[in-house]
This record gives sequence, C-alpha cells and structure tokens, in this order.
Amino acid sequence: MKGYVNIPKNIYVKRCKECGARPIIALINEGAYIVKCPISDKHYHTQPGLIDLEDWNQHNPSSNDYNLNSMSTI
Repeated sequence: MKGYVNIPKNIYVKRCKECGARPIIALINEGAYIVKCPISDKHYHTQPGLIDLEDWNQHNPSSNDYNLNSMSTI
C-alpha cells in the first residue's frame, strides 16, 4: 500500500502555492490524515486529523488553479 490517496479530479482543491502540484491525502497514523503536497514535506500541509480540504484551500492562493494560457485562443 502506498500510504496516500489521490484526490479525485472531480473534487475541487487548490494547487500547492509553492509548486503548483495537486494535493494528496496521507494517512499519518491510525485515524489521522493530512492534506499535503506530494512533491515536498516542507510545503504546507494541514494539521493531523480529519481530511480538511477547506483548510488546504484557505492556505493556498488560487493563482495556480487553472492554466488560462490554453484558453487565450478562444
């Protein structure tokens, strides 16, 4: 088992403010989870407990949410 779960694409979460990666849900001990950046443990992660996507979204600005450059030709 890999120790983390990818968040499904149909669930809205903001990307990491440091690197732009989509977060993952990691099990840190029995019954405690964190939402974290898959690239680095030094980037923001939520406090251990329940899966808190709202906290993750509050601490990561929306500048990396979407790549609008591909829409510039529309």
